[in-house]
Amino acid sequence: FFTVILNLTFFFILIIGIQNSSEKRKVYFLNEESINLPISFITVISFINGSITGGFLTLFYSKKE
Repeated sequence: FFTVILNLTFFFILIIGIQNSSEKRKVYFLNEESINLPISFITVISFINGSITGGFLTLFYSKKE
């Protein structure tokens, strides 16, 4: 539950902070490229994805034991 609240907080801070971001880059994945995205968006979304994955792995391994 804490992970969900933390990630939502990061997401709302991202929405507020992205308004001042002017530097944009493309993301290349599997020989495809995305539209131009602000660097802050790419960074925070990557962090949130890692945090969610880590939270799920923790739940998965704690129930297994």
